[in-house]
Amino acid sequence: MKEIDIPEDITSLEEKYKLLIKQLKELLNRNDHELSNLSILTSALKQTFSKISWVGFYLYDKEKLFLGPFQGKVACTTIEIGKGVCGTAASKKETIVVPDVAKFPGHITCDSDSKSEIVLPIISKDDELFGVLDLDSSEYNSFNETDKIYLEEICKFLVEEILT
Repeated sequence: MKEIDIPEDITSLEEKYKLLIKQLKELLNRNDHELSNLSILTSALKQTFSKISWVGFYLYDKEKLFLGPFQGKVACTTIEIGKGVCGTAASKKETIVVPDVAKFPGHITCDSDSKSEIVLPIISKDDELFGVLDLDSSEYNSFNETDKIYLEEICKFLVEEILT
């Protein structure tokens, strides 16, 4: 099995994402169980970016979001659609970048250390909600347009090449 190998001397966020995506395309395999692939992806993101304090998936069961594979502190196990950052991203089917979670109306505090967040909806090929990818940081303003672009690319790859 291969490992994620991002050299420490790569400091450009864009370069880190490009190298990570290349390695994910070799690590993730549509023949593996989807939970295994989601677990590998969360671990790879946490390992690559020191700014991430928590990363994980909330999966949609046609009623609510429930906790899937993650890396970080113990988390909320269910989130209603339309509630908090994850539920809002799921209901709007759009990425939400939150520079300061305390300023997001209805933010659900699962980890009191979380200061900023980015949540990406995962939409299947037939336009159905699969779930969301949630990344938190213990620092303010940790996520930006570069994160959004490359994390959306990762989610697109996940839907088109890995999830059945």
